[in-house]
Amino acid sequence: MLAPVQLTPVDTLEDPRLADYRNVRDPELLKRSGLFMCEGRLGVRHLLDGGRFRPHSVFVTQTALEALSDAWPKLPRETPIYLGSQTLLNQVVGFNLHRGCLAAVERGAARDPSCVLAGCDAERPALLLVEVSNPDNVGGIFRSAAAFGAGAVWLTPGCADPLYRKATRVSMGGTLSIPYASVVQGVAAIGELRAVGRTVVALTPDPRAESIAEVSRRLAGEPVALAFGAEDAGLPPDALAAADLRCRIPLADGVDSLNVATAAGIALHRFSAFDSRHGRSGGASGG
Repeated sequence: MLAPVQLTPVDTLEDPRLADYRNVRDPELLKRSGLFMCEGRLGVRHLLDGGRFRPHSVFVTQTALEALSDAWPKLPRETPIYLGSQTLLNQVVGFNLHRGCLAAVERGAARDPSCVLAGCDAERPALLLVEVSNPDNVGGIFRSAAAFGAGAVWLTPGCADPLYRKATRVSMGGTLSIPYASVVQGVAAIGELRAVGRTVVALTPDPRAESIAEVSRRLAGEPVALAFGAEDAGLPPDALAAADLRCRIPLADGVDSLNVATAAGIALHRFSAFDSRHGRSGGASGG
């Protein structure tokens, strides 16, 4: 394998070079230091392939180092790679990190919402997440956004951090590749989306809303933005009122709602028509 230039063996829990990795369980502390954690071999591979975020350092076991041998040439040459045992890695982070790979990554400056949206092709749906606080749901939505070709995601205050390690892991690299930005308030964001010519479609379980099949058929080929609310409360009334359209995903009798990440995946497939215009067939995966 190509030996990384900055490969540094580590063997003690107290090594000061591993300080960032002792903060893994405190995401707010990490955030204040301008870092986030990218977990697992697949996550680090997405990180290096994307080139959007700058790695600060990497902490790996020998097995993970060898498994990612083809990816290391994409790592900036000055970035240190700390090589330690699985036992040491687990002790430093405080839990069993069974894939043996973790990267401390620089967050960079916050992105301007209008610039993020300006880079979103009209044919690609944009997403607005309003107070979606569960990191699993945020990660799942980003995974579907990547799978179905969404162009941008806006998140209101109260949403889980897309760069929290759990959200990044669940997203299968989606939070590292899909452009996103924070917005101040949901209704104002809907107004901005409408002002640039996007039809804002609010997803709701309300039985009075139109079926998603009808709405997506009517808006085929038009620039759209899909708005989703929190798992329990859904979109607030003012956001529902501000949207151009409300639509629902019909469900079997006795089922009142879907997980928001599942609903987002269905909606993105409907509104992107990704399977027929861009993509290839695929299947579900537990990876």
